[in-house]
Amino acid sequence: MAEGRRSRGMRWAVFGSAAFLLFMAALFAIAYYSLRPSSDHAYTVDGFGGKIGVVDLEGVILNPKQTIDALHKFADDKSILAIIIHINSPGGGAAASEEIYREVKRIRDEKRKRIVASISTVGASGAYYVASATDKIYSDEASIVGSIGVIAEWFNYEELVRWAKLRAIVFKAGEFKDTGSPLREMTPAEKQYFQGLIDNMHQQFIHSVAEGRHMPEDGIRSLADGKVWTGQQALGLKLIDQIGDFQTAVKETADAVGIHGKPSLVRYRKPRVNLLDLLFGDVSEYLPDGAKLLQTNVGFYYLWK
Repeated sequence: MAEGRRSRGMRWAVFGSAAFLLFMAALFAIAYYSLRPSSDHAYTVDGFGGKIGVVDLEGVILNPKQTIDALHKFADDKSILAIIIHINSPGGGAAASEEIYREVKRIRDEKRKRIVASISTVGASGAYYVASATDKIYSDEASIVGSIGVIAEWFNYEELVRWAKLRAIVFKAGEFKDTGSPLREMTPAEKQYFQGLIDNMHQQFIHSVAEGRHMPEDGIRSLADGKVWTGQQALGLKLIDQIGDFQTAVKETADAVGIHGKPSLVRYRKPRVNLLDLLFGDVSEYLPDGAKLLQTNVGFYYLWK
């Protein structure tokens, strides 16, 4: 009897030791893959012909780093003959959209590398801002295009705070330091101040689109009322260059840069630095959408809602 208990105890000890070693090995692997330097050529390639880089601009634009990194890599890689930005985005942060626009324009004007935009479902506001810097814009007939405008919005909690019998206490130096506080109404001077910021950003948007599209500012200003159009309507307004899907953009871009046959489509692989990504793959689609978080803080957006 005692012999049997010792035998079972030994088996459990061996099992526990093995489980512990596996756990430690998993932790080591996670740490190694999290901390090791990422490859400068972390690409995925589909095809065997001449290479075209594809940058997917999807969802709300909040952090431009990943998109700019991909554009920069493709611009400097001599084996990449052209770049297509595949857009399905309602826009996003004003400054974030502008940063991507500047990189696209640099590739077009300084690197002299062909770069085009292909709009699928939506290419509006900040996403259209980016597209306007490319050599050519494609969209489907039913795509949503445009929304040249600026928006800032947030919730006002004043009545809720009063109902909860709470009182906000604010110390500030400067009349406009807490402008946009959700705990009180804005003063007329604050509203004028914010409107001035928005009007200035709107003018920047108009100027950049006009510059990117090689059109007079007055022609863009007449369209810059925040409206969106279908791709079919946008073609008549010269906001896009051609009706065509992504495959059309690929074929014609390949022809334009002298690629014969089917090109290789190259994508810059997203670095996996998230612990959940390492364990379960890309989990970004299950995380809270950034678009739903915009109203938590005051911000200025090139965003179609």
